[in-house]
Amino acid sequence: MKFGKKKKTEILTEPAVSSAVRYTETPGDMPDSVEHWEKELYDRLRFTVPVIDAAIGKIVRLTGGYRVICEDEGMQGLMDSFVSDIPVGLTGQSLHSFTDSFLESLLTYGNAVGEIILDSDTLRISSLYNGDPSRVAVIADSKTGLPVYCLKCKGGKLKAFENQNLILFSALNPPPGKNMGVSILRGLPALSRILMKIYRCIGQNYERAGNVRYAVTYKPSSDSSEKAYSRERAMQIAKEWSEGMTAAKNGEIRDFVAVGDVDIKVIGADNQLFDTEVPVRQIMEQLVAKLSVPPFLLGLNWSTTERMSSQQADILTSELEYYRRIITPVIKKAASAFLMQNGSLSGVTVEWDNINLQDESVLAEARLKNAQAEEIERSLS
Repeated sequence: MKFGKKKKTEILTEPAVSSAVRYTETPGDMPDSVEHWEKELYDRLRFTVPVIDAAIGKIVRLTGGYRVICEDEGMQGLMDSFVSDIPVGLTGQSLHSFTDSFLESLLTYGNAVGEIILDSDTLRISSLYNGDPSRVAVIADSKTGLPVYCLKCKGGKLKAFENQNLILFSALNPPPGKNMGVSILRGLPALSRILMKIYRCIGQNYERAGNVRYAVTYKPSSDSSEKAYSRERAMQIAKEWSEGMTAAKNGEIRDFVAVGDVDIKVIGADNQLFDTEVPVRQIMEQLVAKLSVPPFLLGLNWSTTERMSSQQADILTSELEYYRRIITPVIKKAASAFLMQNGSLSGVTVEWDNINLQDESVLAEARLKNAQAEEIERSLS
């Protein structure tokens, strides 16, 4: 009895199940090194997360305007002209435009630098300039201990500016022993990275399931005659369905009529998108707490009322007054330099506009109650 050779079983070299290609995050999306890429990091952060950009813009505008007052009343008209007409850079005008850009740089990068530009012929102030704080270093003079402002050159070398009196510099919350300030965005890149991942996943899910696609299934019956033409009927159903969907784009509505067992389902209709409201709100709360701006000013409706409470107004007012105290010396330095060039040693003060974050009716009612209380105290005494 002869036995044939046993057939070798074929081994499948390709896997039966493979994973689909998904989005892979590139390492360069958000630099990890804050020390070397701090400016680029915060610029990208404001560009990526609109809430952060809106919050900084709101803080700058809520800081309000001001007026520079001269002790010498005869110089007041000249000072008002300087404040309103001084050119700033190539396109700006007024001292307010300079301080707005100065404060925005201070909040974003933790440092802000400007320069008083002199005319080369007359040596008088011709304009103001907002500089790049990442190119400026501050060191202490070895003899006097005063700050020396330097320009960062290639190779890590520092070159001191020729006229230190023309440099306008401020640092926000510099750590002990440090000369440079800290941005209010410090600590937000990690949270923003998580927030962007959530929004990216939402976009991918809507690309997959949001654009409705249909699965049209034709099931022929057990009848042999129907099975014989199942291929032709399936192709006819596919053609009519495609023409109906194309006609709908042009505003023409067509009914789909078929004979037999035809099943039409939406692909992915049984799946549900994840509820991202809770994690997104938790991250947004951290961002808002860092920026110290009431949520409803940023379009975030987290409560039933859109009015600002007195506690929120007090907190925001204290933040704005803190930024005003940082900006005031810069304004006085620029104004004093202008007066000295015009032969005046008059002192200057900065009068800021009142920060009004409450309703006028509420403020008027508070003033009325205070006046009534004072009247009662005087009558009792």
